[in-house]
Amino acid sequence: MPVRRSRRGSSGGQSRVRSRTARAEVTFSVSHVERLLREGRYSQRLGASAPIFLAAVIQSLTAKVLELAGIEARNRGGRLITPDVVDMVVHNHPLLSAFFQSTIISQAVPGRY
Repeated sequence: MPVRRSRRGSSGGQSRVRSRTARAEVTFSVSHVERLLREGRYSQRLGASAPIFLAAVIQSLTAKVLELAGIEARNRGGRLITPDVVDMVVHNHPLLSAFFQSTIISQAVPGRY
C-alpha cells in the first residue's frame, strides 16, 4: 500500500483554485482587462501576460494619482479627494500631465439624495 504524503499548505490534497488577479496580486481584475483588450481588437493576438501587465500598470497609476491627491487634499485642509483636487494634481505633475493630456476629469458634482 503506497504511503500518502501530504503537501505543505494543501488541504487534504485538494488544490484551491485562485484567480489570475489573486495570483498576480493586483487589485484590478485581470479577466476584465483581458476581455476589454480582446473586444477592443487592438491586435490579432494577445499574449497571456499582457492583461496582467496592463492591470498592474493601471493599479500603479491609480495609486500614484490617489496618493498625490490625498496629499494635496490634506494640504488644503480638507479630508475629501474631489475631482477638482485630482484635476489639479494631474495637471501640475509633469509626467501625469503628459500622460493624461487628452483626458477630461469631470467637474460635475452628483446631486445629494
